[in-house]
Amino acid sequence: MFRYKNIILWTLILVFAFTAFMLTRWSLLGSVGAAEGEHYKRLKVFAEAITLLKENYVKEVDDKDLIYGAIKGMLSSLDPHSSFLTPDAYKEMQVDTKGEFGGLGIQISIKDNILTVIAPIEDTPAFRAGVKAGDRIIKIDGKSTKGMSLYDAVKRLRGPKGTSVTITIIREGLKEPRDIKIVRDIIRIKSVKSRVIDDGIGYIKLLQFQQKTPAELEDALLKLTKEGINSLILDLRNNPGGLLNSSVEVASYFLPPKKLVVYIKGRKDEKNEFYTTGSEHYLDYPMVVLVNEGSASASEIVAGALQDWDRALIMGTKTFGKGSVQTVIPLSDGSAIRLTTALYYTPKGRSIQATGIVPDIIVELKRKEGAKGHPVFREKDLENHIENETDKKESTKESVEMAVEVSEEEDAQLQRAIDILKSWRVFKNLKKAS
Repeated sequence: MFRYKNIILWTLILVFAFTAFMLTRWSLLGSVGAAEGEHYKRLKVFAEAITLLKENYVKEVDDKDLIYGAIKGMLSSLDPHSSFLTPDAYKEMQVDTKGEFGGLGIQISIKDNILTVIAPIEDTPAFRAGVKAGDRIIKIDGKSTKGMSLYDAVKRLRGPKGTSVTITIIREGLKEPRDIKIVRDIIRIKSVKSRVIDDGIGYIKLLQFQQKTPAELEDALLKLTKEGINSLILDLRNNPGGLLNSSVEVASYFLPPKKLVVYIKGRKDEKNEFYTTGSEHYLDYPMVVLVNEGSASASEIVAGALQDWDRALIMGTKTFGKGSVQTVIPLSDGSAIRLTTALYYTPKGRSIQATGIVPDIIVELKRKEGAKGHPVFREKDLENHIENETDKKESTKESVEMAVEVSEEEDAQLQRAIDILKSWRVFKNLKKAS
């Protein structure tokens, strides 16, 4: 039999915390109605459950672990991108946006309750060790990842330079799990790579949208302009996204000032619009933007804006389809909740949530006979994903796609982009018949 005093104490604490949170974050004013009363009744049940657990569980349990576990479960039941961040995980997230940390250099997610590699980052320990997109990590240093949260996994994978971690992966084509030992290094993610790829054709690859990305992009564009480019390929393939403001600044280099880049709408249908900044001296080179199933979030914002304003030709395969906005809200003890608070829309009002950006020209990478690939998964394949309310078309069963890795010489998407920009020059220079 549990003690009723404890129940009352827990109830008072939780009711106070809940009320303070709601008043502080959403400024809910006014009297508590019938609906709010139901909340408090349910909180009482929650307090009863915790008290029963503390008094009857076979081992003593820390209060903080119980509360953290409850919050984690609550947020994970909403959608794939809402989550609870412990104080350490919150600090890790802040490090991510700055683009420098000690670790392996892989982007990971949870797919079918299994820790899955989205993509290894080029020139990192994981990339050099042979980790592939689609690899499923079933153990980290011998500990099963079953039921492990994304941030717990990240915490285990990161660490000081020079230390090692062993991941156990399963991969299509492998007969049994494989252990891969990787020595951690300082991962300095330079988010922009650039070069002149052909006569007068500039090539820029954006790896992520970080705080430094707009400044790095500006440096790259200045360098390419000095080298005499007259057209540009912007490669957003396998770019998982990042900061919303960064994507707006990136789009500002290719669109006139005061052009709508994206708008977001939350639960109350209130619009928040984001426009290009800068001067009239935006770059108006002919552009091809390359995208694929790994292009997500901020990448889709940029591709969608350039497509809607007819500023660039979008080429490749359909994008990932992450059209939701997450707001990180700090809590009083240094932890935070990462909460999906809105959906974003392209300038013409398209929601790409769970549907993605469809390229103007579809170009798939062909897998050579005997070559290995991995199944493609997108937002729509994630458990509890938010449905696209604006897409009323009946869903059809799609064939299983396979992603492949190719060399630049075999990269049909890149080569097709080069051919199109060369053809554009030819047609532009044709003289009209007299």
